[in-house]
Amino acid sequence: MSEVARELDLNPENLRGWVKKHEKQLEPAPDAELTVNERARLKKLERRNRELEMEVTFLKKAAAYFAKDPQ
Repeated sequence: MSEVARELDLNPENLRGWVKKHEKQLEPAPDAELTVNERARLKKLERRNRELEMEVTFLKKAAAYFAKDPQ
């Protein structure tokens, strides 16, 4: 960034500030609605999370069963 600032004859701190301001403008607002793609991805991730939780529950039960059965 310093090199670009020199090429443009700008103060590097000014350029950094402008870049940070621009990046902040690109961030979605905290209360912004989700896009259709984001909603679909969220639904898919929630479904996968439920599946993994069920697997963990099953594996805990199986581990408990085999831990008390010495066979």
